[in-house]
Formats: sequence, C-alpha cells, structure tokens
Amino acid sequence: MTSALRPLRLGLLSALVVSCASHPPAPEAPPTAPAAVKAAPEPVRLSVVGTNDLHGWVMPSRGSLADGTAVEQGGLATFAGYLSILRAENPDGVLLLDGGDLFQGTLASNLTEGAVVIDAMNTLGYVASALGNHEFDYGPVGPRSVAMEGDDPFGALKARITQARFPILGVNVTDAQTGVSPTWLGNTGTLLVERRGVKVGIVGLATPHTPEVTNPVNVASLRFAPLASSALAAATDLRARGAEVVIAIAHAGAVCKRQDDPRDISSCDRGDSEIIEMLEALPEGTLDAVVAGHTHQPVGHFVRGTPVIETSGRGRAFGLVELFVDPTTRKVLPERTTLQGSVPVCERVEATLGTCDERKLKDRNKVELVPATFRGQPVVADAALGTQLAGALAKVEQMQKRPLGVNVPAKLTRDYDAESPLGNVLADALNQLGMTGIAVINSGGLRADLPAGELTYGAVFEVLPFDNTLSIVTLTGAQLTKLLEGAYSRKGGTLQVAGLKVNLEQCNGVTRMVSVTKANGKPLEPNKLFQVAMPDFLARGGSGMDEVLKTLPPGSVNLGESQALTLRDALVEHWRKRGKPLVAPTPGRILRQRAATGCAVKASGRD
Repeated sequence: MTSALRPLRLGLLSALVVSCASHPPAPEAPPTAPAAVKAAPEPVRLSVVGTNDLHGWVMPSRGSLADGTAVEQGGLATFAGYLSILRAENPDGVLLLDGGDLFQGTLASNLTEGAVVIDAMNTLGYVASALGNHEFDYGPVGPRSVAMEGDDPFGALKARITQARFPILGVNVTDAQTGVSPTWLGNTGTLLVERRGVKVGIVGLATPHTPEVTNPVNVASLRFAPLASSALAAATDLRARGAEVVIAIAHAGAVCKRQDDPRDISSCDRGDSEIIEMLEALPEGTLDAVVAGHTHQPVGHFVRGTPVIETSGRGRAFGLVELFVDPTTRKVLPERTTLQGSVPVCERVEATLGTCDERKLKDRNKVELVPATFRGQPVVADAALGTQLAGALAKVEQMQKRPLGVNVPAKLTRDYDAESPLGNVLADALNQLGMTGIAVINSGGLRADLPAGELTYGAVFEVLPFDNTLSIVTLTGAQLTKLLEGAYSRKGGTLQVAGLKVNLEQCNGVTRMVSVTKANGKPLEPNKLFQVAMPDFLARGGSGMDEVLKTLPPGSVNLGESQALTLRDALVEHWRKRGKPLVAPTPGRILRQRAATGCAVKASGRD
C-alpha cells in the first residue's frame, strides 16, 4: 500500500468503529445455504492388460506337488474369467495387449500353424500384439519350416495376420529393398484407438535380435531397426495424430531379480534388459506404459516414470497397469498410476498363499485348493471358449500321450545359463545321430524339462517344439574355438556340448570362454578338421554364429534339408531303437569361474 492511501484507509476504519459503537447491532439474518460447489470431473481410468510369450499355450500348464496334489496354471478359458471381472469393473476402459511370441511351443499350436491361438485371441478381444521372433518360425504354409527356393518365407504368418481381428505390430521392421514396412503386415506398426473418450496410440516393436533367435533364412529380407529411435519417432507421430496416451507393446523385455519395490530397478540386468535400455534412452514421458516380452521374466517396474509389465509367459499370468487421464488436460496422472507385474491365472488356488504357481507351492507338505477370486469376485472360466479350445486339443491328445517305450528314471532339467542334465542328454543324442564326435545345442531351444516316468511324444515335443533338422558343420579346431568364443560371449543362453570340455569366466553378468578342449582334456588341433552336429537353427547362423559360419568354405555346412524327419522325430526314433533309459551323464563339461578383473566383452541377445 502506498503512503498516500494509508491515511485514507485509517480514516475509514476509525469511522467504521465509531458507527458500530453508536448503533446497536442489527438482528442476525437467517443463515443462507452455501452455494453448491461443482464437483471436479473424475479422471478417466484405462486398464491396460498385458500378456506375452504365449507360445501356443491355449491350455493350462499342469503339475503335481509333493503331496500328490494336481495343480493347473494358465489356460485362456480361465484367463477370460479374469478379463470379464475387469471389463465389468471398467466398461470400455480395458485394453488387452500382447508382447509377442504367440505361436510355437505346443502341438495344438504347431499342427495348426498358430490358427488355434488366433481363434482364441479373437474371442478374447485383443486390441493388438507385438511381432515376436517366433512368429516367423513356421516359414511357408505347410510342413516345411524353412523357406526353400520358390517358397514364401512369410506364408504361415500372413495366414495368421489375415485371420486375426487385431493387428500384429512391428514399427521397426522394414523390407530390406524398399526400406518401408512390409505390405503383408498390413499396417505401419502403430494403431490409434479410443477408450472412454481417450485417444490411445499403440506402438509395436520387435527385438532387433530377431535374426539371431529365429531361423535366419526366414527373415533374410527384413531389417530390424533399434528400439529407442523407432519408438520415439512412432510416439511423436501418434501424438501428432491426436493420441493423448501412447503405449508400447514390445517383444523386448527385462530381467529383474527383485519384485518387492516397483520403483527400484537396481536388480535389473542391463545386459539382458533391452526395454530398460530403450526407456533410459528416450525423453521422459515419450511412452505412458509398456507391455514387454521375450525374456520370460516377471517385470512390474517403473522405469524413469514409465510402468513396464511382463510375465514368465505360457499364459500362466498377466500384467495390469491402471492409468488415470485428467479429463481437462488429457494427460496421464503419473501419481495415480498403479501396476501389477504378474497376476497368476488360476481357477483354483492354495488356500493360504492364494496362488496356483507350482514353483511357490512345491515345498509345502499339505496343500488345500479353493476356488480363485480376483478383486473380490469369483473367477469363472469361460465355458464357450473352453468348448472352442477342447475341439482343437482333442485332435492332438492322442499324439501327446503316445508312449515311446523309453523310461526316464529321474526328471531331466534344463538350465538356460549353465550346463544341464537335459542339455547333456540331448547333446549326446545329437552326437550319436550325427556320428561326429562333437555336438552342440542351444539352451534356448529346450523349452521344458523332461518329466520322470514313461517317455511320451508330447513330453518330447514340449522340450523340442521347433521343427529343426540335424545339421553337420565341418570346421578346423581354430574355427571351432572361435565359433564357441562368440557363442559363449553373448547373452543367448549357454551352449550345451558333447565331446568337449569348456572353461568359462564370468564377471558382472558377462561371460567369456577361457579355453576349450576335447572331452579327454586334450587340445583341439588348430588345423585339424572336426565335424560338429547341431540343430540347423545354429548351422544357419542363429544365436550369433553367423560371424564364423559365413567365413567357412562352400560345402562346410550340411543343413540336413533332405532329411525325412525333423530333429525331434529323429531323436524319438533313435531313443526307441536304443531302448535304454534316458539317464543324465556325470556333469563337468562346462566349468565356470568368476573373473578377477573386468570383462571386455559386451553380451546381448535372447532366445
């Protein structure tokens, strides 16, 4: 207040005091109702439901606990029960999305080249799926999984894209000749939809490592651009087109050891967490949520404010992100965002722990199963979808249960990152089939443990679902050493071996090969030729082997293309003829030690 106005204000105040003192107070007016305050509009809720790496598991996974109790986890008919609860709770506000790898892994899926999966996903009402590396595995339509001359390498995938009532998105996938999105994808890798009046943009991303983790010949005509730059360009374009929320569905994921604090990503392995590396390279706020996949690991974390969800796959769980959009600013309210990284899909759960996850129940002496609930509502499997799937499953049940006349005395387990009993048994069998003296097989190709008991065709199929052939590669000792050095230095799983002894050194999650010898400890003569048996996936350059294989002289690689049997069926016939139990050999083929100094090799990739 200025000095000129202060005396005037004081004079008026004095006059008011005198006036009040000279006159009695007027009677109080009756109280009036306060003016109604208009309530602020509630934020718009969007429920993002994410699945990933279904791999054909339209049916539940079944297991048995220590007390003999049978448990089931997953199954799309049961998953539908969870969806119905969410959709009733948030009408028109649910976005059902998938992080890719829909096919490849079960007889039901492979015998129909994925048709049974797409039928079920259409029924469930998926909005979009990312393009996974295993979407390319079926190759041309028909029994061949690798395109030969005159074949369309995308034939089976094109049939599934035509069948789907939702797009399969890969914005970073381009045709090598034209440099643009392949016409057969039928989209540009993005989608714009509306939910509860909010315009939502969806970006699909495929891992740039796809050529290493599917049969390389099937994707030779494609290029896979880096994730971060592709996501930024696509998100910018979507917002320019009116998107108020942008969600990425990515067949790229993370590996995080801890799940207790969603805002702590210190336990996430940077060498095997493509999606975290991508988000750390993007400007904050580029994406409002991410549905990830590929690594088969539970993830429920905020990365620089962006919620990321991923499950272990096979339909055993789903992730959920609840986004709230300000109705005025049309922006996501980050303080309201919640996430659940992995909600188990159960029709019945253990009464105390509330889960059907066999891994969490295996050590309990007594288990009581009760009907599952979700958000206070009973989970009711979708009977119509169950009937729809039953027809497809009945066709393969007889094949799954077919006995092979071979006994497995003890369960043969796999290990993605280390020597395993199952890996040793399979490598030995490849060695015997190829009569080569040396064999290697990629751990990423082993998709299940082999249970104890009478061996069935279905059990073998779950272990080896890929239609590979037996290949023989001829290399010098020096070339074989270099091939193994490259294979062990990438994060693509440990190569299982027969006829060799490998010494590995590990530091900060990075592995390098220190030495390799014959099984008897004698060195590999550098100039001597060795024949190595392996799946054709490796012989074609999968798992990063192309750097060495492309330098070999013509005739060094026999891909086994003329073989009448797949590698899986050749192994079945081999075991049947032997008639001997499948017993794990003594371990010690792959030795690991911790390095005393830093690592020089950067690891990447995932099968």
